[in-house]
Amino acid sequence: MMSPEFPNSKNFNPVNNPSKLLIGILVAQTLTLAVYTFLTIGKEGWNLFPIITSNISSMTWSGQFNADFSCYLLLSGMWIMWRNKFSSSSIIISLAAMIIGIMVFAPYLIYLTIKEKGDLRKVLLGLHL
Repeated sequence: MMSPEFPNSKNFNPVNNPSKLLIGILVAQTLTLAVYTFLTIGKEGWNLFPIITSNISSMTWSGQFNADFSCYLLLSGMWIMWRNKFSSSSIIISLAAMIIGIMVFAPYLIYLTIKEKGDLRKVLLGLHL
């Protein structure tokens, strides 16, 4: 697998090469959420879904945030399936992304960005080009 050609750090301009900036952000998000999740599981356990549904049904800002976030998770999963024309592998990846979130979605985007050599048009449109 070839990685995209990126300029060296001192000449880097995110306007001219947004894929390098994107990969950096995605790596940071993945690592941050992995650590945060690990610490939260240690403190709260695996009791996530009852908390989310309780928050949503409470009609509070916490519930509103969880409902809004759930929409983003659904949208990201639907995009993964659409991008790959609903192949069986895309359905599996999208289900994982909808449940696990950025810890699946960000590495998937990193993979696509490297695979498509930084061409964000190809990353976004996939098989629809």
